[in-house]
Amino acid sequence: MTRTITDIRTTPFKLPMHGTLRWGAHSALSEAHHVLVEVQLSDGAVGQAEALPRPTIYGETVNSICDVIKNELLPRVKGQPAAFEYVLPLLHQVKNNQTAKGAIDMALHDAVAQSDGVTLAEHLGATRDKVKVSYILGIGENDEVLAEAQKVYDQGVRVLKVKVGRDWALDIERIQLLTQIAPDLQLYADANETMQMHNAANRLEHLHELGVLYCEEPLPVEQVLQRSALQMGQHLPIIGDDSCFSLRDMNRELALDTFDILNIKCARTGFTESQVMLETAIAHGKTIMVGSQASSKLGMSRHAAFAAKADVTHPSELSFYLKMKEDIVEQQIPIKDGWLHLADVAQVRVT
Repeated sequence: MTRTITDIRTTPFKLPMHGTLRWGAHSALSEAHHVLVEVQLSDGAVGQAEALPRPTIYGETVNSICDVIKNELLPRVKGQPAAFEYVLPLLHQVKNNQTAKGAIDMALHDAVAQSDGVTLAEHLGATRDKVKVSYILGIGENDEVLAEAQKVYDQGVRVLKVKVGRDWALDIERIQLLTQIAPDLQLYADANETMQMHNAANRLEHLHELGVLYCEEPLPVEQVLQRSALQMGQHLPIIGDDSCFSLRDMNRELALDTFDILNIKCARTGFTESQVMLETAIAHGKTIMVGSQASSKLGMSRHAAFAAKADVTHPSELSFYLKMKEDIVEQQIPIKDGWLHLADVAQVRVT
């Protein structure tokens, strides 16, 4: 009997955070306002995922996610076969709304995995039993940032993604101090489009001299030709994130060769489109990491299943839950010497 989609439910929730995450020129986040998305199949399986509204990034809100799922997306897929290649085009009949559609796709994969009696990682074709993680470290006063870095290092993190872009001199000072925490701590930078063409090359070279691994989105996304020219200089490996919101976006970036590493955020492209993006990027000689949009343990566990694929070779942003004061999942999830083990997240669910 063919499995079909019988319902999609949404439940908004809020999670307070330890401190405030600051990034880019003005952005800040001190509380996570997310949506639990559940897809139910005709055989009774229920898959779960987390939709992450970011009004300043995608233009979505908690209300818009719940509304578009109820009034636009559910009517298109209800009663339809639980086949990803069939469901995704139906979802894409509605433009934009990235995280609403991404959460439905992930929850559908989770439901099918349950129905088939396998873990989500097995269902997605993951071949590794652990994933190296990174932690997103926001912009702030040095003592505050260093204390947070030390705390997560003590919790097992060994790679930090350091936000830069508001004051270059202070950014460099902060990075230099962070390198002193421990000899096995690695850093990479996220400029969130705050550099300019006249200073980007020098700044990337300076980061390289400090031992920084790579830099995410140094230039504004709309400066496509300038970003291509900057990448051609090979000053420091560049991560494509804001420029690669979708498969369509990424194909444009590949044609102009603007990045070295693709940051796949399943929260906005689900698993089905993310897999196509991964395969296409690999075919163009790019390497892969999996990113976070400030996920709880639920969202992190879903992304971890994808990050355990053999082609994901860079540390993935799977430790943001350490910044949450509370969570919708009570399960303790340790990070051991920089690694997240799939066995510790395989059964993460909201009950």
